[in-house]
This record gives sequence, structure tokens and C-alpha cells, in this order.
Amino acid sequence: MSSITPQEIRHRLLTGAEIAIFDLRDEHAFAQDHPLFAAQLPLDRIAVEAEARVPRKDATIILYDDGEGFKEPARQAFEALGYTDVRLLEGGLAGWRAAGYELFQDVNSYSKAFGELVEHRRGTPSLAAEDVQALIDEKADIAILDARRFEEYATMSIPTGTSAPGAELVWRAAAAAPDPDTTIIVNCAGRTRSIIGAQSLVNAGLPNRVVALRDGTIGWTLAGQSLETGQARRAPEGSAEDADAARGRARDVAARAGVKRIDPAGLALLAAEAGRTLYLFDVRLPEAYAAGHIPGFRNAQGGQLVQETDHFAPVRGARIVLADDQGVRADMTASWLAQMGWQVFVLEGGFDGPLETGDGGAVPPRGPQGRYKRPYEGTDNPAAAMQAYLDWEYGLVAQLARDGTHGFYVI
Repeated sequence: MSSITPQEIRHRLLTGAEIAIFDLRDEHAFAQDHPLFAAQLPLDRIAVEAEARVPRKDATIILYDDGEGFKEPARQAFEALGYTDVRLLEGGLAGWRAAGYELFQDVNSYSKAFGELVEHRRGTPSLAAEDVQALIDEKADIAILDARRFEEYATMSIPTGTSAPGAELVWRAAAAAPDPDTTIIVNCAGRTRSIIGAQSLVNAGLPNRVVALRDGTIGWTLAGQSLETGQARRAPEGSAEDADAARGRARDVAARAGVKRIDPAGLALLAAEAGRTLYLFDVRLPEAYAAGHIPGFRNAQGGQLVQETDHFAPVRGARIVLADDQGVRADMTASWLAQMGWQVFVLEGGFDGPLETGDGGAVPPRGPQGRYKRPYEGTDNPAAAMQAYLDWEYGLVAQLARDGTHGFYVI
């Protein structure tokens, strides 16, 4: 088959069949409107990214554009790489729109929508920027933990904040806030990683009061408050006793989310199933990954894997195996992926065998061409764009309900 209807795609999403939907336009155009589970892959990046993002050559791949003429050249590019089931969306994006199906904006849309659903269903506690500033000013007993990648934190951060990327939070919180009377405030640039980070600590049962910084650095900037730049504070790892406690907490959260566990022999059996796509991710920080990782596992920091799932794992319905030499980061990451509808496993063991060093053949980064300017990055965004972004996020729960294909649940 060379084409597929919007109705057939929706059926596959509802039934959990494997499918990868690629928008061939540049990132800016993609961010204006796309189906919920579409991933962005421009024509000139197919040869660079396809094999990492779609590891099984007979996976079903759906391609679309909005009349730009990218579909046929893209099909040829995929087939030249050996992909055997490449189909074109009938009518392109206009066909999806004509079918009456929902279109989403921005990037990493379904991860962000999931974050909003978590806050909606769990009532994740948060504080406004003005309230957090008041706590800083009065030198209250607080610890501000920044759940973004370290590079983002270094660009701009909340005053007194410390870097603790998402999957590291449960692992490092005890050392960052050893007194249970200390209030932990989790922030990111917008909303998603603040919500997921704070709820991770709540789910793990930390004794501290835990809140998210409402609306992240966007809310901070809109409140007229100053950000720091160039900071390099990193939350430390805790003691052996702290580590044992964190492992127990994280394993309990993973179990409640229905995460499965396998050993290296089980992993080999999964890998031998030729009819299923299998993603292997090491969710530690890049420097830990580069120092020694299990062969075949790609690096995807746990917090970013939850935030950018469409980029790392565009084949919806695939299986995911996570590796982490301490277990905490893999368990917490897996707990969120499971709630997002993935069949996810945590690998137990594997680090006692031969390890590889380096970046694992990481995909070369993209250039600035066609890139969507995120309203939450940098320090030079117009206030109107930042507020519009927040307003969009607030509406995502209602959009999920209208779309009806997500399959998310919240523990």
C-alpha cells in the first residue's frame, strides 16, 4: 500500500499498532499545526536521523506535508535506506483537517499535554513567581531545583537555583534538601518539566513540602523579576543510605505505574522479536553515559525523554527499555513513559559486562535552518509570545479530550 487515510491512522493509534507519523515541513511550520502523535523530520534530515529514530526497517511510516511537494522525495529517501512500508497520508495535512481531527501547536506537544493532564488530575502543588521571590528575599528554608538540562540552566536560571535534571531529582533531592522541613521548589522554563519534576518527588514520597514554580522562567519574566545567567551549581549525589532510600522510592513508583523489569537475557529475547520496534535508552546524564554505557543503548536523559518523546521514539506503539547503573533514574523515567501509554521495561544488570565509551554514535545536531523559536528559551522573547504559549498549554487538557487518541493515565 502506498497511501493511508486519516481514519486508518486514527484506528492504529486507538488500537496500539506501531506507527510513525512524520511531518516533512520545517520545525516552524510543524509548530503551527500537526496531529498529536506526529513527529517532525524535514526532508534533508532523513538520511541523518531515520535509522536512529526508526530502528526497524519494516515499521509502518506515514509521511505528510501541507502541499509543499515533500512527500514523494521523502518516500524515496526512506526506501533508499531500506524501509519497506512507507505510506503517504491521503490529502496531506489538509486531509487530516478535512476529516475533522484535532491539530496541535508547538513542539513536543503530546508530552506537554500529558504534563498538563498530570497537574489536572493530581493537583500538583505550585507557587507563583511572586511568592517564590518573596521566599528568596526573606531567606526562607527553600531549595530551588532546576529540572532542565544543565545547558538550559546555565543559560538562565532562577536566583539561588541548582541544576537537577528531571530524572536526577529523586536521586539527588535528599542531598540538595537534607532537612525534611526544607521546601523544594522545582522549576523549568515553562510548565511541563516543573510539573513532572515536582510530581515525581511527590509520587516518591519525599518528606519535604514539594511545589512547582508555576509557569517556570516564563512566569518569572512576566512577573518582572530578574533571572541569573551563567550559573554552574549542580545538585550533589547523596550518601549510600540516601541512594538506597531513593532506589526503594523509585522502584515503588515504577511498580505502581505497571513498569516491567527484565534482565540481559530477557533483553536479548525482546531484541530477537523482529516484528516489534525496540528502543534502548540510557537515561543518565551525558557525562555518565560517555564514561561507560551498555553497547546498543543511546543516551536520552530521563527528563528529556519524557519531555521530547516524539523526537527520541517516534514509533508510537514500540517497546522501550531503559538502563541506569543506579536504577533510580530509569525507574522514575519508566513510570512516566508507562503512564504515557508505552510498553516500557527497566533493565536490571548489564553494567557488569563490557561497556562502551563515547557518545554512542549520537545523531549530529541540526542547524538553525527552519527552527521554531521556542517562547520559553533565551531571555529575549516578547511578553505577548510568552503569554500566548502559556495560554496554549492551559488548553491542552481540553484538546486531549477532543482528540481522544492519547491513551494516557495518571497514577
